[in-house]
Amino acid sequence: MKILITGGAGFIGSNFIHYWVKQHLGDQIINFDALTYAGHLESLKDLEDNPNYRFIKGDITNSDDVQTAMNGIDIVVHFAAESHVDRSIIDPLAFVKTNVLGTGILLDAALKNKVKRFHHISTDEVFGDLQIEGTPFDENTPYDPRSPYAASKAGSDHLVRAYFKTYGLPVTVTNCANNYGPYHDPEKLIPRFITYLLTGKNVPLMGKGENIREWIYADDHTRAIELVLNKGVIGETYCVGGEEKTNLQVTKRLLDILKLGEDRIEYVQHRLGHDFRYAINDKKIRELGWEPKYSFNEGLNLTVEWYKNNTWWWKTILDSKIDVDPKKQREVVNNQP
Repeated sequence: MKILITGGAGFIGSNFIHYWVKQHLGDQIINFDALTYAGHLESLKDLEDNPNYRFIKGDITNSDDVQTAMNGIDIVVHFAAESHVDRSIIDPLAFVKTNVLGTGILLDAALKNKVKRFHHISTDEVFGDLQIEGTPFDENTPYDPRSPYAASKAGSDHLVRAYFKTYGLPVTVTNCANNYGPYHDPEKLIPRFITYLLTGKNVPLMGKGENIREWIYADDHTRAIELVLNKGVIGETYCVGGEEKTNLQVTKRLLDILKLGEDRIEYVQHRLGHDFRYAINDKKIRELGWEPKYSFNEGLNLTVEWYKNNTWWWKTILDSKIDVDPKKQREVVNNQP
């Protein structure tokens, strides 16, 4: 089997590749990535000499790049996306280009090359915002995106389903909770807080840390995708959940693991359009046979340990990051004509 992984140098994509190479020894993996700020080939350094792994640098918004990468492919697993909500508020059109146009170009090439499966990775953020009493999202929840990032992912989801309904392209979709684990870019909450704490900085927690997210360890997400590829029904969507935690609970757990006090928390303004809660009802994929292997506490302990032991990977990345804080977002909005 020849599998094209888009965005394979990113966080979830690189974890997927590591897992797949170990579990499916006969498959060929093609990693197709533009190596933007969120793509790090260092995450796959140990696979450079593996005969079943190959990297192609290219952009999913470039038809020629995509056609070259798609040649002879059996399965596409589409991770590539602009995914940082804070960045989407400052530069929304970059998200539209990559997430909507890029997905459309991939779908068109997949159709022309008659791939056997196009699996699309999406997010629970397309469903919008929940309050405490809100019913968790499932596959039938109407879309209600509230950020440019979420709207662009919603657009890509609709395109994927349209290619199935209009052209018969064999597709599946997963809408997943927040991932965490090794190789997670330090601009995101958990790795950002871990690396800040390890380097002596305080962590910037929005509001009072009351916002709620579901969290899933990256390997559990990979196993969910694997199951959908093997047993999922063509044309169907599967929601993949995790454990609900407030951002304050996540922060306090990290402080406990690192044996640090709550004086390391610095409370900051909420970003624009900060959704209060995401929650998923993942009964459908559990009926298919999936369940998480790692509890949140187990996965978080493993994640902290990985960052402690792999400063070579994240130190340079962290030093190059420019924080996208709520003040900058408001400056952009206020300066609009």
